[in-house]
Amino acid sequence: MPTMRKPSRLRAPFLKRMALMTEAIDDWSRYPFTIPALADRSFELEFDKRVTIFAGPNGIGKSSIIEVIADNCGFGTYGGSRNYRTGGDGLSQLSRHMRLSWLPRMSKGFYVRAETLFAFNEQVDRLAEASGPDFYDLYGGRSLTERSHGEAFLEIFRSKIGGEGIFVLDEPEAALSPRRQMDFLKIVKTLDESERAQVIIATHSPLIMAYPDADLFLIGAEGVSKTSFAETDHFKLLREFYLDPELFLDNLFCD
Repeated sequence: MPTMRKPSRLRAPFLKRMALMTEAIDDWSRYPFTIPALADRSFELEFDKRVTIFAGPNGIGKSSIIEVIADNCGFGTYGGSRNYRTGGDGLSQLSRHMRLSWLPRMSKGFYVRAETLFAFNEQVDRLAEASGPDFYDLYGGRSLTERSHGEAFLEIFRSKIGGEGIFVLDEPEAALSPRRQMDFLKIVKTLDESERAQVIIATHSPLIMAYPDADLFLIGAEGVSKTSFAETDHFKLLREFYLDPELFLDNLFCD
């Protein structure tokens, strides 16, 4: 009988720090070292809270940073856990040039990635075909591909995001209505209050950015800085829209 791993006595956050090992990079003109988030060549993050949120424009490198964390936990590139991997194996080029500091080292958890969700769901179907229909009990009793994008997302959150571990979520709002984003935040709150889970999220959603007592990092070409959701362009833009939608759109189309 396999030995059950005891829960850690230490509280989250387990991942304490990540930093780019610049001394090991001999060609900055090669991808992935060309992503804007690494432009100042001194990328470094400290994790002080159980919930950490990354914000920033498209193409800046948020998903690349998220993938480094998932990579170092042993999660598959399409998503999943250490014991249930989907996507490629092995560390990415960027992961090999990042130093992550842990206390303690944590490999329990799950990785959800919006842009590869369909591939993940198909992999679940293939595993169910090989293992039998009872495999779907892990995901609410039926195939994720038979559900809407949002329903599949929430089912993964409900069934796999829980207990002790590190949970890495890339743009979870992609398939969720504002109401469903609120349901998602309740799941995050439960994890946070357990003190046994660390949650790291990359998002464009001001609703998710507003999660109380999280560290919110703005990732940009100038580096990484802590911010508040009200200081992000995401919030400011939507605030202007909600104050006067008609004027906002008139100005937009006149530009």
